Amino acid sequence: MTKDEALNLANDWVTAWNRHDLDLIMMHYDDAIELTSPVAAQLLGISDGKVVGKANLRAYFQRGLEAYPELHFRLEDILWGVNSVLLYYTNQKGTRTAEFLELSANGKVARVVANYSA
Repeated sequence: MTKDEALNLANDWVTAWNRHDLDLIMMHYDDAIELTSPVAAQLLGISDGKVVGKANLRAYFQRGLEAYPELHFRLEDILWGVNSVLLYYTNQKGTRTAEFLELSANGKVARVVANYSA
């Protein structure tokens, strides 16, 4: 992954979320996606906060978009690695979030670990 690729991914990802376009959001994810998030634990009532598989991720994101109709992200910073990107952003409530996105060989997001400000 290059710096420019990381910037493009981050900007496309935020744009998709801010449009609430679920199809566009899902284009970023691998079929074998694994996401771990405290919000997933809360919304889905699962203690480990883990969502596995693209169909399950889509259902979770749909639920999140319905639960938070004013959802909006403002990208604050991007950190990039060999096969990963860390997105640091603020949502509509001012909560800061850092999402570690690990990419598969096909360039899609295969693993996400989300962390939120206290």
